[in-house]
Amino acid sequence: MIAYRIKVSIYDYTVPDITYNMISDNPGGRIPMINKHVFVALIAVLVLASSAGLAEEPKELTVFAAASLTGAFGEIGQTYENETGINVVINFDGSQALRTQIENGAYADVFASANKKQMNAVKSSELMNNSSIVIFTKNKLSLIIPKDNPAKISNLSDLAKPGLKIVMGTKDVPVGDYALQIISKLGNDSSYGPDYKTKVLANVISQETNVNYVVTKVALGEADVGFAYVSDVTEEMAAKVDKIDIPDEYNIIAEYPVGILLASKNPTESQEFINLVMSDEGKAILEKYGFAPVESETVKSEGTSTAPAAKAAA
Repeated sequence: MIAYRIKVSIYDYTVPDITYNMISDNPGGRIPMINKHVFVALIAVLVLASSAGLAEEPKELTVFAAASLTGAFGEIGQTYENETGINVVINFDGSQALRTQIENGAYADVFASANKKQMNAVKSSELMNNSSIVIFTKNKLSLIIPKDNPAKISNLSDLAKPGLKIVMGTKDVPVGDYALQIISKLGNDSSYGPDYKTKVLANVISQETNVNYVVTKVALGEADVGFAYVSDVTEEMAAKVDKIDIPDEYNIIAEYPVGILLASKNPTESQEFINLVMSDEGKAILEKYGFAPVESETVKSEGTSTAPAAKAAA
């Protein structure tokens, strides 16, 4: 008698060797019929293996979000995980850096930018699901100073004092672009003097690629003052820095868009994440971190004054 051995694998599951016999002189060498009990067991194993294979793919949502959203999106991401069981991985960085990463092929399901400029650039590269993009919150800038305020800064005029150490974002990062617009507005106001803009820019000692670096340098005392978002003065940071409000007539409103990438493998889950951000629960989290709600009417374009502006976070 000749023994035949069969091994069946599917989705990395291996059916134990099945041995059965046939008569060595079986006419035509036909493979004999498998015992019906063995056959039933084999089918059951295949069905279970197939089901396990299909259930093996863990869901994970990848979100690229502006650095200023670190606190708020960290909490929203955790809320989404708790409600859905889907793991949320968030990459926080300057919006311009996130844009570059996406354009260079980095995978993301959702992109949340601190301005329209970077979102529009990704749209122009035909990488966004344009119909999914919405403005979900607003922000504005303030000056931040170390708690002990060694430079004795009390108002915007002090930014032009010789020898002051100012830190801000680069011109490509939204917070830096907004700061430059504010400085230009102040420079165009005769009450600040004709050389105000030149003197302020001469005091800039560092330009950072995201706002978290600006806040860190001021908190560590490496700079006398910085331009940051009001949302960056969190409860934790309030123990290390103080803020000086920038009047609405000089300030800039920052509109934050969010949308789904065309390459997303999880478009339904991505939309559910955005729905959470836009929900009352999501808005409450954003407001807790100092962001302003988006009104139902048309939102003002970036580069306009913020009046009426959001109240700064304590």
